[in-house]
Amino acid sequence: MFERSVSGPEKLTFDDPVAELHVRIVNGTVNVVGTDEGPARLEVSEIEGPPLVVTQRDGVLTVAYEDLPWKGFLKWLDRKGWRRSAVVSLAVPAHTRVEVGVVGAGAVVSGVKGPSVVKGVTGDATLVALSGPVRADTVSGNVEAQSVTGDLRFNSVSGDLTVVDGSGSTVRADSVSGSMIVDLAPDGPTDIRLTSVSGEIAIRLPDPADAEVEANTASGAVSNAFDGLRVHGQWGAHKITGRLGAGTGKLRATTVSGSIALLRRPPHEEESEPWDAPPAAEGGPDAPADTPMDGPAGPDGSGSGPRGGAGGHSVPAPSPGPTDAAPGGSSDGSTDKKVL
Repeated sequence: MFERSVSGPEKLTFDDPVAELHVRIVNGTVNVVGTDEGPARLEVSEIEGPPLVVTQRDGVLTVAYEDLPWKGFLKWLDRKGWRRSAVVSLAVPAHTRVEVGVVGAGAVVSGVKGPSVVKGVTGDATLVALSGPVRADTVSGNVEAQSVTGDLRFNSVSGDLTVVDGSGSTVRADSVSGSMIVDLAPDGPTDIRLTSVSGEIAIRLPDPADAEVEANTASGAVSNAFDGLRVHGQWGAHKITGRLGAGTGKLRATTVSGSIALLRRPPHEEESEPWDAPPAAEGGPDAPADTPMDGPAGPDGSGSGPRGGAGGHSVPAPSPGPTDAAPGGSSDGSTDKKVL
């Protein structure tokens, strides 16, 4: 067994195999990278307050404060204990099981192929290129998942979830007031279930898509960019239902007062074009005459409203206003800015 107290900047290398990693810090940053080369490595570049205790036992590497247990982590609200900070970076074997807990700290986990668990009280987490199953639980911290190919589960009170290029077979997300922006590029059938009380939900699917769709909101607005789906209800509760493609996948989205938008990803050939390609000259041969370059006209006729996709349908909330606009129908909607 190895044990060391770290109270200042330090680098450590662990020659013994590491099968699990446990990290728990308050404030600061933790960065975990999965690698196929070399032994596990730790660097503490900054630390204030009590020391971190580093232990390695039976293949489990732990970097944590003694008074910050993993059990009941999300209930650790002792403000006196928050007067500390650490910046920690770790490189571990890619197939390591990773557990990261942060209180007021940012967390980045990338390149891990084993199971990953992230818990945060107020800290945000970024998950990049994880191929194992992923679970993220937060109180108010936001989670961004980029190019995650493993199954994803997310639970939060008020934190937001953003998924970019997600291709896992399962996405489960529950939140009270956080918004959910889910951009999918699945390799096969996907089971997606999103639930919120007052948060907005926006889902971008490939075209053609393959899913049985049911999206419900009790009082929010809905926007639909797929001709194969039906929008039910003009006032009060709204529902989007239907089958896309063979319907082998499943999409279920439910929110009480939040809005719901179903958007289409651009075709693959359009998506692969360089971002810095010069736009076609206004009125030139590449600009369709019947497609406004800036989207449909806004209420003042200025043409500032962004588009949710060709052939889309939207149903406004019962009381039109800035907070009731469909996520794809207002230039002020945060959903459109994140997704589009």
